[in-house]
Amino acid sequence: MERDGRAADAPGTRARAGALGERLRAHLERTGLFRERGLAVLAVSGGGDSLALLDLLAGLAPALGLTLLVAHADHGIAADSGAVAESVRRQARTRYGLETAIGELRLGETAGETRAREARYAFLRAVQEERGARYLVTAHHADDQAETVLLRVLKGTAPPGLKGIVARGPRGLRRPLLPFRHAELLAHATARGLAVVEDPANADPRHLRSWVRTTLLPAVAARLGPDAPASLLALARHAAREARAWDAVLERLPGLDLRAADGRFEVARPALRGYDNVLAARILRAAAERAGVRLGPAAARRLARFAADAASGRRAALGSGLVAEAAFDRLLVSRREAAPAAVAPGDAAGEAGFGAFHLTWRREPSPGTLPRAGWTTWVTPGAWGVRAARTGDRLAPLGGVGRRKVTRLLMEARVPRLARAAYPLVVDAADVVWIPGVCRAAARVPRRGQEAVRIDVRPG
Repeated sequence: MERDGRAADAPGTRARAGALGERLRAHLERTGLFRERGLAVLAVSGGGDSLALLDLLAGLAPALGLTLLVAHADHGIAADSGAVAESVRRQARTRYGLETAIGELRLGETAGETRAREARYAFLRAVQEERGARYLVTAHHADDQAETVLLRVLKGTAPPGLKGIVARGPRGLRRPLLPFRHAELLAHATARGLAVVEDPANADPRHLRSWVRTTLLPAVAARLGPDAPASLLALARHAAREARAWDAVLERLPGLDLRAADGRFEVARPALRGYDNVLAARILRAAAERAGVRLGPAAARRLARFAADAASGRRAALGSGLVAEAAFDRLLVSRREAAPAAVAPGDAAGEAGFGAFHLTWRREPSPGTLPRAGWTTWVTPGAWGVRAARTGDRLAPLGGVGRRKVTRLLMEARVPRLARAAYPLVVDAADVVWIPGVCRAAARVPRRGQEAVRIDVRPG
């Protein structure tokens, strides 16, 4: 990954809103896609759509409270890909004073569209994570939406999938240009004098999406009329309304107790047992949608049967990296993820994330009496860290006798197995000091009034 430095801002060169910019401003105001301020990574390929995205958002960013970072994936498929990357970098710097992150993916000329897309998104997400960006923004537009819906119809996608590309995706993914057509975005980029470089693969019918774009959609339009793409967009809107209706149903189902976050959700198993398999599966698909998880019809039916019959502690693979666990009276579904990286705080106050948890710490006098459970504790000064549980971890409970297995304490606290790999433990070189929300150890307990480190943990 390569970066250049940020040039001085050149306000006089920033895009004026214009008609298209005013429409985009109104769209963003209506939808609240960027409701929170922060850093936004813009995926810019060098084509007309993504350069129009860059130009439009550069003009709107101050009012939206956004700071922009351009990211370009140099796939290394075409011979001139390096020149395209340099063109993106130059325009970002000279016209808008923006920094560019360039990923040299080196995929080779034989790489297909699926591999290129996966590598591109892996790079973009890496940039977002490294820079702590709130948003990842792509230039998908109405024509992309029509192509996606038609492709999904041909592949037999279930009704929820027919809503196509969504404006809000997981982990801050945003697609603000979905109401706009490719032709008007390209016209905007051309009128603004941007150096547009279109990828030849976009017109190569050997790629499935390119075939839909260059061969199938024109044939459909020739037979059914120019409104055929608009009909596909209408289908997407109908499917989206149905999905929103099912999402609203989740709040009205007695006892479901849905808890959803990016990449994971859980529900009460007894509530699901009150429905037949077809309805339970549809409820689970709606829950997965809220969590940003793709759960196909067949997997949802298997999951509904698993929720009804599995003994507590049983797990089942659902495909696509998803795992389900029956945890007492709860059903937990999440992506199979590695344990978060360990955290090694220094002496100064600070904060850090650990999986779905957020930790803060600071120096202050100890109250003397510490709760055995709870989400706040104090430890004596000195080296400490945060990591996930390891095989053989034990803890001597505060006010207790002997040493107990950490896995047993987590089980008694009804922490599902799938969640334990990302559950934070406060440790030092010799001991497990604290399992937040579960058990405080007798180690590293400061005296009343002693200057200590206060640690607060907030569950996700």
